[in-house]
Amino acid sequence: MKRIQYHQYGGPDLMRLEEFELASPGKGQVAVKIRFAAINPIDWKLRAGRMKIVTGRAFPRAMGIDISGTVISVGEGVTRFKIGDAVFGLARFKESGALGEAVVTKDSFLAKKPETVSFEAAACLGTPGATAWNGLVDKAKLTAGEHVFINGCTGAVGEAAVQIAQILGAKVSGSCSAVATERALALGVQTVFDYRTTDLSTVRERFDVVYDTAATMTDAVGLGLLRQNGRFVDLNPTPGKFIRSMFNRRLKVVVCTPRSEILDRIARAAKDENLRLPIAEIVPLSEAIPLITALESGRKLAGKALVMMD
Repeated sequence: MKRIQYHQYGGPDLMRLEEFELASPGKGQVAVKIRFAAINPIDWKLRAGRMKIVTGRAFPRAMGIDISGTVISVGEGVTRFKIGDAVFGLARFKESGALGEAVVTKDSFLAKKPETVSFEAAACLGTPGATAWNGLVDKAKLTAGEHVFINGCTGAVGEAAVQIAQILGAKVSGSCSAVATERALALGVQTVFDYRTTDLSTVRERFDVVYDTAATMTDAVGLGLLRQNGRFVDLNPTPGKFIRSMFNRRLKVVVCTPRSEILDRIARAAKDENLRLPIAEIVPLSEAIPLITALESGRKLAGKALVMMD
């Protein structure tokens, strides 16, 4: 089997498509033959070593988080899945491995793919859907009738957050680039601000929840947009922000934390056509490294980039 991996932390030139031996799934784990993997910024952040305090120093290390595919074996204690099940979800954060032909992950990081949802569409949902849910539900406790502002509302996490907020019965405003405004309005964002021309600190509306899915807001701006008892959800989890959040209950720092109940809810939303993310480009695994390199270097796509296993 093949996967993209690297033998030391560093830049995109370190990525290699290499042979590897798939481990047998352990207790609570599932082995998945991958059909599609979605590329996320976290992929190259991990490879660059930005989170090596978590990922450690054992090499080679695999790349990729979000997957769709078919179960090929299950470990001890797994009852939610059986061989042959179509699934989607996430690889384990520390081990990664989505950008390859197969991966072993936790059963709680997967959900069954609805028959009406394609493998391509399902591969897009894991990290964006779970992160949006973590921020809006787990951290902000968003409820029906509240007004949420989503900074970066046409990014992958932003689009997922817009749709999940609407599922929960909330009103949504947000910011994005001018060229993405039409997309935001089509998603149901009621008031859209161009982040390039609008100083968000001057926005007069106040919100119950502000979710900075673009990770570009300062605490002062995010907190300043809140109503009394509002919650600012920050997707840039620095140690300093974690410390500040301990003393300011309005500041919520979010880290993607998938759980089976979240992924099952995402699956239902996708089945009901209430949650979907656009796909901009699909390449085979043999051509994935140049695409990852281009995206890391700043290439912009109007949707998700997927890798199809050869």
